[in-house]
Parts: sequence; structure tokens; C-alpha cells
Amino acid sequence: MSEDVQQTIRQQVDENPVILYMKGTPQFPQCGFSQKTAQALAGCGVEFAYVNVLDDEAIRQGIKTFGDWPTIPQLYVDGELVGGCDIVLEMYESGELEKAVQSAAGEATQQQ
Repeated sequence: MSEDVQQTIRQQVDENPVILYMKGTPQFPQCGFSQKTAQALAGCGVEFAYVNVLDDEAIRQGIKTFGDWPTIPQLYVDGELVGGCDIVLEMYESGELEKAVQSAAGEATQQQ
């Protein structure tokens, strides 16, 4: 895997307190898992960045290596891999996701 791709992903994760690597976009998801994950994030009421991995095959493969996670979508909060769809939905249902993303978004607002 190209070092440039890994650096690009690292920069995206570092610059965005909440970022979702997904197939498609939140408005037009291209798979059910990505759709469910984006909806859970939207339900938390915070802005989040996203990367459509279908736009760039190098990113699509590189994110799997970067987080050592074999599937997409992948959610990163505060630079850390949270997980994929099942984990995000579990966290959403328990209220943990909202706390985590609001905390991350709040810290980002304070830093600006």
C-alpha cells in the first residue's frame, strides 16, 4: 500500500474530529451498512466529515490497512477507529455514540 495513501488517510483522520469512510455519501449511500451508519451519526446532531471510498480505489483499500479493519464503513472519532456498522449502531442505541461524537465535535469547536 502506498505511503502517500496512508499519509492522506492520516491527515483526513487528524483534521476531522468525526469522519466516516463509507460507500457513497450520506445523502446518497451506495450500501445499506453505510446508510445505517450515516443515519446513526446524523441522529446524533453533529456535523461529520465523510470520504466516499468508491471515488478512490487507493483510499478504499488503504483504509482497510490503516485501521486494520476489513470492512467499510469505518468511523473514526478523535483520531481513533470506533468500528463499523454493527458497533456504531450498538453505540447509537446505548447513547454512547452521541456522547463520543458530541465530545469530539465540542473539542473541535473550542480549538477553532
